[in-house]
Amino acid sequence: MIALLVIIVLIVLCSIKQINEYERGILFAFGKFRKILEPGWHVVLPIFFSYKKVDVRTKAVDVPEQEAITKDNVSIKINAVLYYKIFDASKSVLAVQNFNYAVSQLAQTTMRNIVGSVSLDELLSEREKISTEICNIVDKETDPWGIKVENVELKDIALPEAMKRVIATVAEAEREKQAVITKASGEVEAANNLAEAAKIMGSTPGALHLRTLATLNDLSSDQSNTVIFAVPVEGLEALKGIANRGEK
Repeated sequence: MIALLVIIVLIVLCSIKQINEYERGILFAFGKFRKILEPGWHVVLPIFFSYKKVDVRTKAVDVPEQEAITKDNVSIKINAVLYYKIFDASKSVLAVQNFNYAVSQLAQTTMRNIVGSVSLDELLSEREKISTEICNIVDKETDPWGIKVENVELKDIALPEAMKRVIATVAEAEREKQAVITKASGEVEAANNLAEAAKIMGSTPGALHLRTLATLNDLSSDQSNTVIFAVPVEGLEALKGIANRGEK
């Protein structure tokens, strides 16, 4: 009798299973799905019942580097990271054999397909948009598995060395173009200012003489300069007028 009680106690103790807060249990009775076990202690009698734990925390899947060809026929290598969590533990066990592997394979295939539908410029400039598109497609496909894809981030886009040189050359040519445009705009603005200044000096008596004297003052600060001063015609006429008055 005591031996029987000991056996019963051992069976009961072995039947007590603990489900942690971040887990859910899938209970099977005679091989058939029975219910989902919530966190806590549960009695699962051996032989008749079995269970499987499922972690419902957010998981990160590193999508391995994939070689793909863009819409404009540029060969690139790209990798990503995908974040998902299980919202229905029973589906993640009953509907798919290995949900982690299945999500990874689906993400790889979707990423290659999306990259093949966009050009290289779109891939480099609209990375966030492409990540969102991949996330939406994978999330829709994994809904029957009880999985919610929360986010997809493209980590790195590796370009061939030849393509890197081409992009660098294009960027350099664009900067040179912008520099030429800026310089030309500056010259136009300077010419307009000079024309305006010449118009003001031409219409104001004595302005040209004052400008000449100011220029000579600037040159005189450096003793190494040799200054050749051209006397304005107005100055010569003034001296001529003084000489004529002296003769009279």
